[in-house]
Amino acid sequence: MIPAMNVTRQYASIQDELDKTVLDVLHGGQYILGKTVEDFEKAFASYCGVKYAVGVGNGSDALVLALKACGVKPGNEVITTAMSFSATAEAITSVGGVPVFVDCTKDTFLINPADIEKKITGQTKAIIPVHLYGQCAEMDAINKLARAYGLKIIEDCAQAVGAAYKGKKAGSLGDAGCFSFFPTKNLGCAGDGGIIVTDDESIYRQCRAYRAHGSGLDGLYAYGIQNGVEVTEKSIDFKGNLPKYFNFVAGYNSRLDALQAAILSVKLPYLDGWNERRREIARQYNQRIRNPVVKKPIIVEGNTHIYYVYTITTEKRDELREYLMLNEIVSGIYFPVPFHLQVVYKSLGYKKGDMPNAEFVSSHSMVLPMFPELAQEEIDKVIETVNRWEP
Repeated sequence: MIPAMNVTRQYASIQDELDKTVLDVLHGGQYILGKTVEDFEKAFASYCGVKYAVGVGNGSDALVLALKACGVKPGNEVITTAMSFSATAEAITSVGGVPVFVDCTKDTFLINPADIEKKITGQTKAIIPVHLYGQCAEMDAINKLARAYGLKIIEDCAQAVGAAYKGKKAGSLGDAGCFSFFPTKNLGCAGDGGIIVTDDESIYRQCRAYRAHGSGLDGLYAYGIQNGVEVTEKSIDFKGNLPKYFNFVAGYNSRLDALQAAILSVKLPYLDGWNERRREIARQYNQRIRNPVVKKPIIVEGNTHIYYVYTITTEKRDELREYLMLNEIVSGIYFPVPFHLQVVYKSLGYKKGDMPNAEFVSSHSMVLPMFPELAQEEIDKVIETVNRWEP
């Protein structure tokens, strides 16, 4: 059986390095935050081309903390695509915001900038463009809108670590970028993990405070930022007590584990090579899949795609998936129900037909096997099987 994704092959390829670094952390006794996390934060910020990074518990929390740090309050509207994983929208509702959905394009599957402006109101506070499937949204147009209306941009980079737009890495294209290190991502840890990147010191300080209960010096600085007062480390005398017991803003418990940071530090130098291998597999799919009923992905000019998944569309998707499974090839669907038709958002008043492109993509798209360790014979079999299919 050829899997759609596989994490154990990657582990096997660098097993000795990973085993050693995990044991080093276990023997060191610092399991939450600490130097291991700080070193990874610095390395990842440098990789993305930004000043700051804040390691958090997962990609969903990264979005929540970034939204709060960008000033999104209950009742504020946040515009995002109707086509993404649930974390994008639920982060907005988690901070009391109102998600406002816009359609994607039919060919790239990315949020449509032309639809964003139509949905901007006096309550709009931010835009969350999703760099879906490994390709960046059209950020020039989105940034232009954000500047014109005074909005914050929080990039959802969960599927786009290492992707680039006109030479700039995902995460460096807005006010803050949020990444997931879920094990199947292009850069994945051995559990949950996430990170927020930014060039904005105010967002950085607040995210550091929010991830650890709003306490300590980070909490103090966050309090100063939010209340317009100047604070310094001398502003409070902890009287010999640990700063973590002094709370200044209401926060969360969302810290990146040192074990996960150590694993990610080992993997980060391999990331560009792994992404290039994904592009090579995609090139083979693009050049050799010739079945006329299958539409292959479109790359926006100026984008460097990292193919978290390789997404195709076809009129009889379920039949193709069944045919592949009969030939021992696993495929997948990302995502079968767009946000505006999800039961959880029924109260927002959307109906079928409101987002025709997202509805088309959700009912016609599927993903073929895609991970760096795919063997050539597996790639050949996927291509040959897709080409043989007759709906």
